[in-house]
Amino acid sequence: MKSISELLKKLDYSVLRGTTNKKITKVIYDSRKIEEGCLFICLKGAIFNGHDFAAEACEKKAGGIVICEDVILPENTDTTVIRVADTRYALAFISAAYFDHPAEKLKVIGITGTKGKTTTTYLVKSILEHAGYKVGLIGTIETIIGDTRIPANNTTPESYILQETFRKMADAGLDCVVMEVSSQGLMLHRTQGFTFDFGIFTNLEPDHIGPNEHASFEEYLACKGLLFKQCRVGIVNADDKHCSEVVKGHTCRLLTYGMDQDADYRATDMQLEREEGHIGVSFTVEGKANMQVMIPTPGRFSVYNALTAVAICDQFGVKKEIVAKALLQARVKGRIELVKVSDAFTVMIDYAHNAMALKSLLTTLKEYQPNRLVCVFGCGGNRSRQRRFEMGEVSGRLADFTIITSDNPRFEEPAAIMEDIETGMKKTCGNYIKIEDRKEAIRYAICHGQPGDIIVLAGKGHEDYQEIKGVKYPMDERVLIAQIMEEEHL
Repeated sequence: MKSISELLKKLDYSVLRGTTNKKITKVIYDSRKIEEGCLFICLKGAIFNGHDFAAEACEKKAGGIVICEDVILPENTDTTVIRVADTRYALAFISAAYFDHPAEKLKVIGITGTKGKTTTTYLVKSILEHAGYKVGLIGTIETIIGDTRIPANNTTPESYILQETFRKMADAGLDCVVMEVSSQGLMLHRTQGFTFDFGIFTNLEPDHIGPNEHASFEEYLACKGLLFKQCRVGIVNADDKHCSEVVKGHTCRLLTYGMDQDADYRATDMQLEREEGHIGVSFTVEGKANMQVMIPTPGRFSVYNALTAVAICDQFGVKKEIVAKALLQARVKGRIELVKVSDAFTVMIDYAHNAMALKSLLTTLKEYQPNRLVCVFGCGGNRSRQRRFEMGEVSGRLADFTIITSDNPRFEEPAAIMEDIETGMKKTCGNYIKIEDRKEAIRYAICHGQPGDIIVLAGKGHEDYQEIKGVKYPMDERVLIAQIMEEEHL
């Protein structure tokens, strides 16, 4: 057990009551889990405010509470009361101390940006593992510790969970961890309490702006920039128009990548590759690393993802032969994931679930000049109707044929959601059909596939469920495709 003073060592604080010499049993930030002897951190959330449970913590004989606003407490409490400027910030440092600063035993790579975070984390993990490193991963899809895979609730976990995860990784003998760092995670101080060895910026576009997210694009940008005041080496996309603003005030050494001639790691001579149901891209890396790269995913954004991974792994001294082999073999579930159905046409699964992502994906695929570009997608229920109109319009303008289907209808009727998508579709001259059952929509696309087609199943990506009326039913598009192929004797 540690004393309160040991946990507060790297924080500015004032003691309002009691002593900091007291040993505490646990660090708790969920009011439902308060117990005798714990240190309760009062967090302010979107719905609940932990300060409302400060008196309850005292009544349950918590060893101490940490607050950042006034609270009313019982007169005769023995609970130590600590005041800090921000309890979320304090939780990060307290958690790091509670778990004995596990990040110091790992090389920590943090990747932030609007797009590319998930794919790049898996590429980096693949390369470093090919080079002999033991690598953990924390991201949107899952957390990976050795052979253990834990489905993710947040892109960047709460600071206590993050430090607990680092502890498990260090205890498991891992050398490094590559993680996605969301703007929300940075804004809510989840990544405080340690220093990233490498901080990476992929790109920035308007996203995550609205209630319970970011008040403005300026705030979103500023939060992304916080990473470069929390890392030793920054590796940033020099081609992104917001790059200089993101790294403004940085405290790290900076390296750049991109297609710009001044970038430290440059991608040149990009060539689209397509054969027998597969598509990809090849390019040359110049600058601080020199090598040829071939990747089995399409387009310019795939080049950026791979180039980012090359720049990161070059800092680890990974040989170029290992990098090239790992990139050719790397696969990311639900991110431009090619599923072999036929040599005649290409089928892929992607997580594109808003207009911006769908436009980027379809625009990239059109560069391969398919016979037809077929898009199968739906939209989530209990979400913005505007997204449905926009996605319908994007698919109508860019795809040659669209199959409108169901996604996660949640508590809405699938038919109503599909009608909203159709409203956007009708602003275009795009051809389409509506098939509510997602498996049947995929069956239609595959059974009507023509030589040279590219068929995109958009929106679900890595998800292996469909949420209907509050229940998540098993539904993995890879399984659906396998079932369809068996049923149709393909």
